Amino acid sequence: MRPIQTIACALSLFLCGCSAGSAFREVEIEEPYGRKVDSVLSLMTLEEKIGQLNQYTGNGQATGPVIDDTTKIAQIEKGLVGSMLNIRGAERTRRLQEHAMKSRLRIPLLFGLDVIHGMQTVFPVPLAEASSFDLDLMRRTAAGAAREAAAQGVHWTFAPMVDISRDARWGRVVEGAGEDPWYGSLVARARVEGFQGRSLADVTTVMACAKHFAAYGACIAGKDYNTTDLSLLTLHDTYLPPFRAAVESGVGSVMNGFNDLNGIPATGNAYLQRTLLKGEWGFDGLTVSDWGSIGEMVPHGYAADLRDAARAAITAGCDVDMESRAYVSRLRGLVADGEVAEACIDDAVRRILLKKFQLGLFDDPFRYCDPEREARTVLCDSLRSLAREAAVRSIVLLKNDGETLPLDRFTGTVALIGALADSRIDMRGIWASDGAVEEVVTVRKGLEARYGRAKVLYAEGYDLETNRLHLAPALAAARRADVVVVAVGERYFQSGEARSKADIAIPRQHEELVRALKGCGKRVITLLMGGRPMIFDEAAAHSDAVLLTWWLGTEAGNAIADVLSGEYNPSGKLPMTFPAHVGQIPIYYNYKSTGRPESKAGGYTCSYQDIDFEPAYPFGFGLSYTTFEIGTPTLEKRVWRLDEPVTVRVTVKNTGHRTGRETVQLYIRDHVGSVTRPVRELRGFRQVLLRPGEQTEVAFTLGAAELGFWNADLRYVVEPGVFSVMCGPDSKNVKTAEFELR
Repeated sequence: MRPIQTIACALSLFLCGCSAGSAFREVEIEEPYGRKVDSVLSLMTLEEKIGQLNQYTGNGQATGPVIDDTTKIAQIEKGLVGSMLNIRGAERTRRLQEHAMKSRLRIPLLFGLDVIHGMQTVFPVPLAEASSFDLDLMRRTAAGAAREAAAQGVHWTFAPMVDISRDARWGRVVEGAGEDPWYGSLVARARVEGFQGRSLADVTTVMACAKHFAAYGACIAGKDYNTTDLSLLTLHDTYLPPFRAAVESGVGSVMNGFNDLNGIPATGNAYLQRTLLKGEWGFDGLTVSDWGSIGEMVPHGYAADLRDAARAAITAGCDVDMESRAYVSRLRGLVADGEVAEACIDDAVRRILLKKFQLGLFDDPFRYCDPEREARTVLCDSLRSLAREAAVRSIVLLKNDGETLPLDRFTGTVALIGALADSRIDMRGIWASDGAVEEVVTVRKGLEARYGRAKVLYAEGYDLETNRLHLAPALAAARRADVVVVAVGERYFQSGEARSKADIAIPRQHEELVRALKGCGKRVITLLMGGRPMIFDEAAAHSDAVLLTWWLGTEAGNAIADVLSGEYNPSGKLPMTFPAHVGQIPIYYNYKSTGRPESKAGGYTCSYQDIDFEPAYPFGFGLSYTTFEIGTPTLEKRVWRLDEPVTVRVTVKNTGHRTGRETVQLYIRDHVGSVTRPVRELRGFRQVLLRPGEQTEVAFTLGAAELGFWNADLRYVVEPGVFSVMCGPDSKNVKTAEFELR
């Protein structure tokens, strides 16, 4: 890594690299693809090259402003379009590919789509799935989504989102893996491997896209699309690790963020794209703007007009223009005027052609256009079974007083209250692509299937659109029942892109409903639904049990019934801290200690006068229907060599009466560093399934990847000193041991 003081020089060099007459480093492509790519490139006119950089939408699922255009087909036949998004279906993609085959060079189109958590079979939203802490599960659901997407003619998914976020007000936390960069890196690897499989040539895989590069999740005040302003050290230590992990896993593409980073929009940021991604990291894939983000550099105040924006983006290393129409309309003139070197365009085109070759599209442009494969794949039994497995693993038990749950010995009547419990579209969740709403199993249907319709008394409780309470029928049902299950939280459209919220508390009417139901004298089980950490203090206080059920997709209702009934013992853990008050945001477990640390005692401490600094639920928190005892970590010796892997062992025992799965978490603290380090950092977790009374030992190995950090010179280092290792069921409740590196 080059020292921080040389970054400005490196940035200047790369900014000049695409200017006419200056040297430019092109992507290196290994055989057998290198000669094939160069052969096609040598036949292309400048206009055709620019066409490969041009991406249009099919308007089927627009995620930005749509430009009316009746000439798209004619442009495709002229070779002026390289890829399209929001096109799906074997027949439709075939028809458009046939138009591409009428172009002079017959270069096939790429079809991209936001396949975020499934196609028609919908898996839990990504933040929910991150609660499973099961990397293999996330790999398999990504592979399942890829299989269904590929069967519908899609080559390229704009996922996974690997942004780290510590602000629950930001609506797009729903798409990621939460607040921890180490865990986020593991999830990024798993999802890339799931989408892309062993080879892009496999017709059941799709090309993945790590987004949004970079630090989009650090938007100020949690407002989507907002400015990000952070040090290069924080960028490298917190926000870049998941992207680097995705690149190391072979991700085929990277999407730029809408944000500016220290004053330079990500789409025009050469340090991100040329110096880091394509330079130091050796990324050989393609970069793509987010929807219209090239043109948006004009309102950012970074580019004077669309021509200036096109120059800035291509120079900085953005290969594909998604719906700004800047490249197709401006690049030819920029080359003619000597402001952009054709070598810069050639580099972008080579990256795009490489992916088309790797996907097998030059061999058979229609290999993804098979209606028979589409028919037997979409909503098939194996995908639905996987969706149910993922859903049960994603549920987090937050409260369970007096062993209210499970209901496995329950023989009475359930009052199911809350319109969310019978809303298919909300169970499906945001960013659900073509997810078949009619196939979604609601909580009502799931419980009726489990206990019989006669034993489930449903009442709406509140209006789904206005949240106006319908208390009388809800209370009447509760009084007739033996136990009350109430669904509260967010609607599906209240988290996601452009869905930032200043107040993340659930609706006050939902809190009032839970309080009123508790007044009936029955056990109350609250199902909390949503796509972000939420505040629900009053509802929690008046609930005997709380299950965080997020938005779980196609099999949501069956999965929730599985957990309520005890068919599955919940094992989910929180991938984000849940604040007790909106004033605590941004809040995260791996904060740094100050010279005057936090204290409830008040005085000159890092705390609030009017609220506690403790969260409602810490990172990693999640209960079970059984209990576990995690011991104090042990080490073979007190002092370890700097280059020696450190082995940590800890015992875990099921001390309860049910078989259950515990996620044993290991955190470290580097007590003194050349730059300050967090009070704790997750550096290991193991899931163990134990029968009542069963005990096992879990071992962790800490090497350079776990013990190092980025220093002030932006070098990754492991430094000598004293470390704490902490083991427990979450980030707060841990037992500690110490060792020294020399």
